[in-house]
Amino acid sequence: MQATDQSNAVAYRGTGRRKSSIVRVRLVPGSGVMTINGKPGDLYLQFNPSYVANAKAPLESLGLENDYDVLVNARGGGLTGQADAIKLGVARALCELDPENRKPLKLEGYLTRDPRAKERKKYGLRKARKAPQYSKR
Repeated sequence: MQATDQSNAVAYRGTGRRKSSIVRVRLVPGSGVMTINGKPGDLYLQFNPSYVANAKAPLESLGLENDYDVLVNARGGGLTGQADAIKLGVARALCELDPENRKPLKLEGYLTRDPRAKERKKYGLRKARKAPQYSKR
């Protein structure tokens, strides 16, 4: 499914989710610049090398890191969840770009959605499993 951007360039879209983070990713032909919520990707991810490398990993595995600009709209969660959600969104957009990309991305594990999320709090407990201290007397 291809959508056109304002500048008549073809944009490939992908959605990523992780914990409580939801990310919409657009890949546009360009020079490899990542923009997250209107800010440069390095600045948004606080210059953390693991977050930046994690977000760009699917592009680097296919050797396309300098061919596409990554435009990201991220909301919810923290930086770790958003970085992992960006990774999934970029991988899905790359599958839309060329179906041949699916097999190498799947082998690297970039198309697997991490289902782990925070467990809900139960009544009578302080957190999901933490109980109040037991007092015998």
